[in-house]
Amino acid sequence: MTSARPLPFPATLQAPGTQDAPFEAVVKLVDLPMGALLRVSRGDLDVLIAHCEAGIAATEDRCPHMSAPLSVGQLEGCVIHCPLHRGAFDLRDGEVVTFPTTGGLDAEGEPRPAWTPEGTDARPQPADSKARARALTRVRRLRYFPLRIREGDVEIALPR
Repeated sequence: MTSARPLPFPATLQAPGTQDAPFEAVVKLVDLPMGALLRVSRGDLDVLIAHCEAGIAATEDRCPHMSAPLSVGQLEGCVIHCPLHRGAFDLRDGEVVTFPTTGGLDAEGEPRPAWTPEGTDARPQPADSKARARALTRVRRLRYFPLRIREGDVEIALPR
């Protein structure tokens, strides 16, 4: 079985504006080997094309935590690791695998504490405005761009 196929994603996680958007060729399939992470930019939109063992996905090239570029992260299986706060996200379903070290709100709005090294007591929460902002930062699920493979090209639907 080949992984050179679009990775299905939950319909509820489709990127806004892509429902009826036209497809655009962004890379040749031969130039996207297994394990590749590619950033495609159009205007102020950055899209991550990732070729994992389950298929090829197109998501925003921004960590859903604090917008770091996922394309400079690490791909392990189908899990993309953010280079900034150790967050990890599953490309197969958009879910958080490892919550970022800074803590915050999960996708449902439940608070998650900041990371504490194993075997140590939790640090007291600082009360400055930065700490309050981190505590209210929601870590949402990944958002996906429809993707197809046509005549050797990887094409994605981009909002107008």
